[in-house]
Order: sequence, then structure tokens, then C-alpha cells
Amino acid sequence: MALDQSILRNIGIMAHIDAGKTTTTERILYYTGKIHRIGEVHEGTATTDWMVQEQERGITITAAAVSCKWRNHQINIIDTPGHVDFTVEVERSLRILDGAVAVFDAVSGVEPQSETVWRQADKYNVSRIAFINKLDRIGANFTASVESIRTRLAANPVAFQMPIGAEENFVGMVDLVRMKALLWAANDTSRGEKFDVVEIPDEIKEEAARAREILVSSLADVDDGIAEKYLEGIDPGVAEVMAAARRATISFKIVPVFCGSAFKNKGVQALLDAVIDYLPSPLDLPPVEGLSADDKETKLVRQRDAAEPFSGIAFKIMTDPFVGQLIFARVYSGKISVGEVVLNTRTGKRERITKILRMQANEREELPWVEAGDICALAGLKQIATGDTICDQKHGIRFESVVFPQPVISIAIEPRTTADMDKLMKSLERLENEDPSFRVTYNSETGQTLISGMGELHLDIIVDRLKREFKVEANVGKPQVSYRETISGKSEVEETFSREGGGIAQFAKVRLAVRHSEDADAQDGLIFKNLASPLQIPPQFVEGVRKGLLEGMQAGALAGFGVIGVTVELLGGAFDQQISTENSFKVAASLALRQALRLAAPQLLEPVMWIEVLVPDEYLSNIITDLNSRRAQINSVSLRGHLQVVEATGPLELMFGYATQLRSISQGRATYTMRFDSYQAVGAATLARITGHA
Repeated sequence: MALDQSILRNIGIMAHIDAGKTTTTERILYYTGKIHRIGEVHEGTATTDWMVQEQERGITITAAAVSCKWRNHQINIIDTPGHVDFTVEVERSLRILDGAVAVFDAVSGVEPQSETVWRQADKYNVSRIAFINKLDRIGANFTASVESIRTRLAANPVAFQMPIGAEENFVGMVDLVRMKALLWAANDTSRGEKFDVVEIPDEIKEEAARAREILVSSLADVDDGIAEKYLEGIDPGVAEVMAAARRATISFKIVPVFCGSAFKNKGVQALLDAVIDYLPSPLDLPPVEGLSADDKETKLVRQRDAAEPFSGIAFKIMTDPFVGQLIFARVYSGKISVGEVVLNTRTGKRERITKILRMQANEREELPWVEAGDICALAGLKQIATGDTICDQKHGIRFESVVFPQPVISIAIEPRTTADMDKLMKSLERLENEDPSFRVTYNSETGQTLISGMGELHLDIIVDRLKREFKVEANVGKPQVSYRETISGKSEVEETFSREGGGIAQFAKVRLAVRHSEDADAQDGLIFKNLASPLQIPPQFVEGVRKGLLEGMQAGALAGFGVIGVTVELLGGAFDQQISTENSFKVAASLALRQALRLAAPQLLEPVMWIEVLVPDEYLSNIITDLNSRRAQINSVSLRGHLQVVEATGPLELMFGYATQLRSISQGRATYTMRFDSYQAVGAATLARITGHA
């Protein structure tokens, strides 16, 4: 029986750390009957926080996929991390999702990581609804939280509910579409399953009427049908409001806002209804576009239909102790069954699917087939990376991949015993394959193996996983900054590669122009433009030039760090029809680039972090003094609730160990968020220390 995509919702739960994403997901699974006992994050028993490291720390580290049913609809949910070190998990999840629930803490409103994940959702055109959580907490403010969405995220939030009571007196909410009250009893023993839908209490009827007026007025601003009735003074019916709200949500004109307390089991059922009513099914979205797998330039379109040729994208790789490597995939078109062979259009390799699984966090259910619209896990694919397109062998297509940030912190790692060296390298290779923001490099000069990631916690988790999952004991060094290099000038060079040896002759000649570029791709730091005539360099050799440039970007002219922010133009060159090859042009381009970088005023860059500290008044001066000692630039100090908010930017090198210092100078009462902001040129002292010359 074919899958009815109209009853399918592929959604993510996203938010700042500790806003209640995993707790909300746990309640969703409970009320939909997927689990029969509610697990708690603080007890380490939440379904989607299945890793030992997640249970011990009370945070989500890896995006977990679960599936459930509500009102005869299938909801595929991905619970994403909130910690900035694991933002890559959010990035690759949002790449393949249709909708998202953004969870906000009712006390704090929009927080730093809320902004980050919101921008990621904007990037991938993901429709959203908002859930203001933790309304039972002291200091909870629904109105202020909604306003923070408007001001800090530049969105158009529209309240579809109004809370009844506040803080410890929060008992339910008003449904502003149906104009009914949802009330939970104070002595409820049903874990929130039972609640009363009643008429709105008299004491809040007037306030609810005003809120309903704002809801209809907001819809009238974005929907002609509602606007016509609004101008005529006619109150639109429930069905009309819901239809208009659905259209406006899917077209990004509004963000419906709901409220509750997931931990106190209030409001989650209404949130589930909102997922069904307002977030899109795959059929509500336009066809997917890609490029031909053959020429990589011809645009192709796939309808979201099971009758189309099979196509999908691998968005996550996980090592499973039972079936080996699992590939999480979103199927955009067609149908695939166990035993069939698919094409990976990045590698050109064909591989057989041995298992298709529906994942429930770390549990699994085997499926005979999967088709358009669904999310699944595949086993049997070996040579595959995150972002790869898999498709029908005879109908090649390549979808846009995911661009991942460069690591900003490194540590040296070595096995405790020489016997473990091979085991360590194989384990690191598997972890690198799982996590695109994790890198493993070998420094031939020092003989050290370096692992690089997005932050101290990221690398701490990696080392912990090596010990527990892979049974490898390792020694690690102190954190090191991952510097980068760029150029501030421009140059033009010509390089000839000519060699004879072993009876093989090679020849290639290239002429390159390089200059600094602010918008170079974040993945490899290079923008490449081919301006050469095909008579000088035939098209079959241009790919060799591009590969050589990417190789040359791995080590800069100053200190051998990776190069970013460079535009390279291939102006011309020469070839010999008898002895020129793609490889000879690769070597020539790499040599030419290294020479060009030396002549174009190379610069050393350091990662600069954006820091936000929330601190009580009495410790504010201590915080600012400490940040100044770390060469941080204080950008603003403002008030949020009863706390001072300090925003600053500072070099990563001087921010190591900040968490411990912050606890010390604030007696444990301050909290902070830190994320990568940008690369900036180092000062003369740092340049001299790193390179040996100013």
C-alpha cells in the first residue's frame, strides 16, 4: 500500500540548550502511545537521549530520530541538540526536514542558540511553529517571550493560545482559534493525559477576546480571504482561520505560537494538533531540484511522488553495534526496497541496500521498502558521506549538499600503548565519518595525531566515546587553536610542470590570478573561476586544476595552516596532447597556488568567539574585568529580566577554561554561551610566536 504523503509530517524539535526540547519530545512519544513511561532528562531516562554521555550530562549531543502517530498522521521527529558545539547536528537535520517546532524558555525567551538554529531554518526554508515552554517557572512571561521572537529573530509571531495563570498558578491555556479553555487539574494523576475543554472563565473573557482580535487581524494582514471578512466586520469561522493560518505558516508569513509546560505535562497535546494543522506535509512543498549526475550543470526536477525515479539524501551516519554503519536518509522521490542497488552520485559508486530501518532513537524496526516523503535508516552502504545523494542507477541526480563549519579547536592524541595505535586510528576514522565537524590530521613534522572540533565539550565527548564505545584508552594534550591563513593582496603567476622518469613523460602549464575574497565557501575556503580557453586547457583537465588548488589550500605560506577566503582564476595555460593528464594539471595548479599565495601578502588568522554572559548585578564588574584580561571586546551590556547580559567577542586562544573561571568569580551564579564568530588577523606578538617572524 502506497504511503499517503498528506498524512506525513517530518519535523525537528529545535532550541537553545535547556529550553526543554527533549522533555517535549518525551511527552509527545508518551501521548502518542509510542512509550508507556515518561523518561526525564535529569534522570538520564529520556528516550532520545540514549547515549551514555547524554544521560550523564543531561544534554542532547546527537540528533535522534523517532516516529509516532497522532490523529491518523505519521510524525517523523528529529530531536536536535541545543549546545553550540553540536550545531552541525541541527544543520544536517534541518537540511532534510519540512517543518520544525522551535521551543523557547518562557523566562529567557529567545537565547543565543535559538538565534543560530532559527537562521539555519531560514537557510533551508523550514516552516516553523513556536512553543513557549516552562510557563510554570518563576519569572515566566509569555508576552515578553513572544515579543523577543519578533525583535530578536525578525519574525512575525502570532499567539494562537493565551496562558491561564502564571508561574506556580499556571493551569492551562485558551485556544484562540476555537475560543475554548484547556484546563488541567491540580491533583492530576494521569500525567497530563486528561484535561478539560471548557468555556473561557468569565474573569479572562475580555482578555481572550482581545487576543483573538489580534490573531484575526494578523491573519488579515497576510491572507486576502480573512482580510475581506475582517474589513466587513465578520468573524471568520474555525475552519477558515485554520486554513488561512496553515497557508501563512507554510509560506513563512507568520509563526503560530503555542504555550505550555512540558515537564508539568501541560499543552503538549495541543502542540501535536498544531503540528498536524499548520506544518507542511511533503505534498505542500515544491518539487526538489538538483543537477544532472553526468554533467553537473543541467538542472533536474523530481516530483515528490513514489512513481518518480528514486532519489534521496544521506543526512547522518551512525555506527551501530548490530548492523555496522547506518545511513539516515530522506527519500524525496520514488521507492526503494531491500536488496536494490543505488547510485552515489558524488563517488559514482553503486551499492546494495541490505536493510531498511525505521529508527526509534537507538531502537529499530525493519521495513521491506520505503518511498517518497519518508525518513529512514539504511544499512549496506559503505563509501558514503553526510550530504551525499543516492538515487536510481539509470536516473542520476545530485542534490545540494550541506556545508559544514571548519573546526576551531584541536588537541593532540595518542594511544596509551603502541599496540592500540591501529585501533585508535580506525576508531577515529569511524568517528570522523559520522561527524562532519570533526577532523583527524597527522602532523608529519611533530609526528602527532591531531583531532579538531567545534569546542572543548565536543572533543571531550569524542575522547569519552573512544574509551567507552571503542575500548581505546588515549592520552590527550592541551587544547590548541586551529589558526587559518588568507591573503590581503593579489598576484598572478605562471607555472609549468614537466617531468620525465620511468619511461613516463608529464606536462602541464597553468596561469593563475589569486585575490582575497570575503565570500569564499566555508567548506574549503576557495572560489574557483575557469577563464581559460578550451584551446589552452581542455575541459577534461580543468577538474585536475580544481583538485590541485584544493590540495594547495591545505597549507598556507606563513605557517602551514589551512587557507580560506581566496578567489582563484584560471587565466590560461598549455597542454601536450600526448603526455598531459589530469594529474599533471593537478600538480601544476598546486605548485602555482603555493607560489601565488606567497606573493599575495599572506595573513595569519585566529578564531574569534562570540560570548554572551548572564550575570547578577553584583558580579558584573568581575565579569567585565576578566573578559578585558582575555582581550575580549565588550559590545554591549543590557538587562534581561533580573540579570545583566554582557555580549562580547574575544580570541578563542584566551577563552580556554572560561567555564571554570566564570564559576569562580560569580560564585556559580553566572552562565554563558560561546560560539564561533569569525576569523580575524592576529596581532604582531601572536604572529611572531607562531611563525617566528613579525
